[in-house]
Amino acid sequence: MTRTKWIAVIAAFLGLVAVSALAIEGQQGCGNQTEASGCTRVLFIGNSYTYVNDLPAMFAELARSGGHRVETGMVAVGGSTLAEHAASATTAATISSAKWDLIVLQEQSQVPSVDQLRQTQMYPAARRLADTIYRQGARPVFFLTWAHRDGWPENGLPDYASMQSAVDDGYLAIAAEEQAAVAPVGVAWATALSQPHPALWQDDGSHPTTAGTYLAACVFYATIFRQSPRGFAYHADLSAVDAAILQTVATETVLGDPGKWGPALASGNRRQGGEAAGLRRRLVSGLALSGYELPGAAHVDA
Repeated sequence: MTRTKWIAVIAAFLGLVAVSALAIEGQQGCGNQTEASGCTRVLFIGNSYTYVNDLPAMFAELARSGGHRVETGMVAVGGSTLAEHAASATTAATISSAKWDLIVLQEQSQVPSVDQLRQTQMYPAARRLADTIYRQGARPVFFLTWAHRDGWPENGLPDYASMQSAVDDGYLAIAAEEQAAVAPVGVAWATALSQPHPALWQDDGSHPTTAGTYLAACVFYATIFRQSPRGFAYHADLSAVDAAILQTVATETVLGDPGKWGPALASGNRRQGGEAAGLRRRLVSGLALSGYELPGAAHVDA
């Protein structure tokens, strides 16, 4: 088990300990470069949807299969929201700890699906984090997650499809406002469900199996590099057939209409449109984060 995986397990057990790990094992890494030159540094900020199965490490392996040099980091806490990350000294220190090119923002799994929670929690926190990210010279990428297998009936989302549609809306709106890219993992997830596919959810109907994380990694690869992961030799623990299915779904989701998912993330386009986005962020920077609590949140950790 890699160092990052050990840290993720500890964080899951304690539930209160932040994870801040540089995931470089099994990658070529960026060395001591202060500027990204032929190497891409990606920091993942989120919760167990990010650290279960070690999404950053899986993405790095895919990148290596595609001939890209990457270095990944992770700050992940079980059940954490973006509001908690926005207020976290650990998250702030990790953002400023390296010359990151891209910083991935993953919200708690239920919050994006309810407008009240978006407006009081997700959007103010996302604006605050995006402002910090842009000021560091990096670019935010929103991790559009998958819905729960059974929806969220307690909040008017009776099934997977209704919750996924609401999650999509939540992420796409804030990404457009912040002129940020979206990694449409949830959209690819829905596509995979419409055809023969390996199991994507664990038995809890929330967290990803290895196949679910592999699909997410493929989507991030296609989103960040605007290239297809089809045919890559790295399959995680999946069969060649299952890996090929997920590689294809990710490719068609992202590259079928790449403009739908925001600006290209190639290094030459770094911070494109940042001045206008920065002005908009400064206009809303006075918004206060709400202390609204999630209904039933004690039963969900992602």
